[in-house]
Amino acid sequence: MKIQEIREIIKLVDGSSIEEFSYEFEGVKVKMKKNGSGNARQTGSSSVQAPQALKTVEAPSAPAPTKESEAERLVSQETPEIPVDNDSEYHKILSPMVGTFYESPTPDEAAYVQPGTKVTSDQVVCIVEAMKLFNEIEAEVDGEIAEILVKDGQLVEYGQPLFLVKAN
Repeated sequence: MKIQEIREIIKLVDGSSIEEFSYEFEGVKVKMKKNGSGNARQTGSSSVQAPQALKTVEAPSAPAPTKESEAERLVSQETPEIPVDNDSEYHKILSPMVGTFYESPTPDEAAYVQPGTKVTSDQVVCIVEAMKLFNEIEAEVDGEIAEILVKDGQLVEYGQPLFLVKAN
């Protein structure tokens, strides 16, 4: 199952009146549940926390880890809101997954964007690496990069704001 497919399922469940959704395919089990407050609750050691609809994503059966990994520890913490003055005028580009943020395609190349860079909706603004896969993240809107909210090489969570874009 591709991350884009999971994102689409999350959007559909979140936008519907469905309270609980479960899907299993080729040993991968995806389970989503909304609670009354609109925030997800995390259960179990193999779960991923996400805003709104996602409750747990279970991987194929594997031996339970004996030591909590750094990624699991970071996922279990809440993402703090980054205070920005009058951020309602900005579009937030959010991380579509848990991973490592990279501002450029390789360490030797310049960053995709800087504050002040004009972007189009299909323009790549960064890479988020997850499980050795490098996922290009697009701007989603036409506008100008107002602020970069994370540092190169920083671990990011699902739904964490990466950029603020002043939309056209």
